[in-house]
Amino acid sequence: MALVSETDQQRIADAIMQAEGKTSGEIVAVIAAESASYLYAPVLWAALVALAVPFPFIFWTWWPIQYIYLLQLLVFAALAAFFMLRPIRLALVPRSVKHARAHRRAVEQFLAQNLHTMPSHTGVLIFVSVAEHYAEIIADNGIHAKVPEGTWTSIVADLTRSIGAGRAGDGFVDAIAQVGGHLSQHFPPGPRPEGGLTNHLIMLPGD
Repeated sequence: MALVSETDQQRIADAIMQAEGKTSGEIVAVIAAESASYLYAPVLWAALVALAVPFPFIFWTWWPIQYIYLLQLLVFAALAAFFMLRPIRLALVPRSVKHARAHRRAVEQFLAQNLHTMPSHTGVLIFVSVAEHYAEIIADNGIHAKVPEGTWTSIVADLTRSIGAGRAGDGFVDAIAQVGGHLSQHFPPGPRPEGGLTNHLIMLPGD
């Protein structure tokens, strides 16, 4: 099931357009299904378990080494296949690693969406990575210098609470309104780059 419906996607696009009508800043909203595939995790954990398999059989049985080796291979293959299941694969990765990867994806999107090219450096990215349960707001230097860091943290907390309650669309609309309010305080409407940036919600598939 998608995090936001098509109706909510339109609401988010309208919220961005409304917020940007009051400021020269730019807001981009991105949802990534996941920020990395983490395919190494199942292989790593399966290998670690398989490495331990031979020891009880070597010391406490008379099995031929060929049988033990075959068992080791079978254990590795079975566990690797089992651990590849998406929920299990994600559970095997430490939260700190997932959050670091999601932050990296957010920075990549800030650059990919050309937010760093805005006049007066007033681009703001609202980023959510679903698989990692991660959300972040990245503001360029112009707005970041005028708005305390805790402001973005508070908006992200509100957004994540809404997502957790099953109201992701409302959460994004509220976050956009709050970000737009801060932009309008410091950067009133003015000339915008020709064409501007996209107003629709950007949906990224998994890696």
